[in-house]
Amino acid sequence: MDDLTKNWLILIALTLGTVTLATFDGRLAAAGLLLLAWAKARAILGGFLHLDAAPGWLPAITVPLGFWLVLLWGVDAVLLR
Repeated sequence: MDDLTKNWLILIALTLGTVTLATFDGRLAAAGLLLLAWAKARAILGGFLHLDAAPGWLPAITVPLGFWLVLLWGVDAVLLR
């Protein structure tokens, strides 16, 4: 199995996890959904855009994205619930 097919299957599995977790409510479910969104973004950036082959580019994008998603979760957990 080639790398693109593996990456596609990973994205399908993460999407199924998102659909399953979306049926739950609460702060923990929101954190899980954002974690799955981060993992899907990392899979797309690394697998399809091949940023894992470019030194430093994948962390340069996924670390700020992770901080942004944590900030969104914090706003949701504190202000909106």
